[in-house]
Amino acid sequence: MKVAEDALAAKQKEKPSFELSGKLAAETNRVRGITLLFNEPPDARKPDVRWRLYVFKNGEALNEPLYIHRQSCYLFGRERRVADVPTDHPSCSKQHAVIQFRQVEKEKPDGTLTKQVKPYVMDLGSTNKTFLNDVAIESERYYELHEKDTIKFGNSSREYVLLHENSAQ
Repeated sequence: MKVAEDALAAKQKEKPSFELSGKLAAETNRVRGITLLFNEPPDARKPDVRWRLYVFKNGEALNEPLYIHRQSCYLFGRERRVADVPTDHPSCSKQHAVIQFRQVEKEKPDGTLTKQVKPYVMDLGSTNKTFLNDVAIESERYYELHEKDTIKFGNSSREYVLLHENSAQ
């Protein structure tokens, strides 16, 4: 009888939790039946500069550059149903990383503020890391990209070099 009373008391002490579980957001963040590991931030914008990723393997240029100015973000990974840029190397995660264009305020030398759309990279908790200029970046944190930055995913030998239409190549 004591066991039943203890179980009843424990059940009464357990209060409902009205905290956010993330389940609703997960359901609304699905593409082709796959839950995305990434939500675009409110400051996401399409870039006004025509950015390109030039792909190199062992120092040799591969194919045409990837034009990454047509949408506000690009998902890299092995899951071809959701990846904008497939990375087929076995060391890459299904949803490995994302390049996100974000509108940020910059202060000019004269003290006035101006808004610019800048590229950022974020690792999505991949097993084998994302590398920016050969340095592993922390997961789930934005890193601003600059012209001529090099990005690598996992242990893949492919390098992605960021340039824009006015870059001196």
